[in-house]
Amino acid sequence: MENYTKGEVKEVEDPFPFRVEDSLQMRVTAGSKIRNLMGFGLKNMTEKNTRQITWNGSGAAVSKTISCAEIMKRKIKGLHQITKIRYRRVEEYWTPKVKGLEVLKVNRDIPAISILLSKDPLDSSEPGYQPPGNFETFWQEKRGGEKAHSGEHHRPQQKSTASHEMQASKRKRRKPYKDNSSAAVQASTTKSQTTKQNTNITKETDHSEKDAESLANRQSERDYDTETKESMDISEDAQAR
Repeated sequence: MENYTKGEVKEVEDPFPFRVEDSLQMRVTAGSKIRNLMGFGLKNMTEKNTRQITWNGSGAAVSKTISCAEIMKRKIKGLHQITKIRYRRVEEYWTPKVKGLEVLKVNRDIPAISILLSKDPLDSSEPGYQPPGNFETFWQEKRGGEKAHSGEHHRPQQKSTASHEMQASKRKRRKPYKDNSSAAVQASTTKSQTTKQNTNITKETDHSEKDAESLANRQSERDYDTETKESMDISEDAQAR
């Protein structure tokens, strides 16, 4: 289909399966909100003289249509029901991008459902007929079974004394947690102080050695000067004689 583009879409007219006068037709779509649909439908069925209502939906809205009908049956007791399942035809036309190709027509059959709810009795021989209250017993039995099942699973289990004793012995064996962070910090501080002291002593030793060396050099220079002066004096005396 890469050489075609989707064009016109037509929906084949599909008459509703129920042709009942004074029947309220409710069309359900995938984007419809059940709260809005039920508010309008219940208002017409309770406050006005509406005797019958039809819920219609197709495609992704089938499950929502069934939910609306079931909610109304719970809200209003004694409703007769007839369900019809069918297909809704949609025609799609695809136009070609390349010359020489013909226009394609694609037929799509979408599943659809229609549910008729009536306060008045309906033909019981009609396929899909359900009398009022035929599922009340089923729902009651299901609820009772679920309650009993949940009660069995939520019973509190009694722990044996042996398990309590084992847990108590495990607690005793556990060693208390010791926080060694402060000791580590103190040890690192002491180490840094000792290093600083050693550095200071080394510096003082170096300074004392340098001072002693400088003093020795000065003394030697003084001795050399004295010797030189004495020798000069002796030479001068010798010349005078």
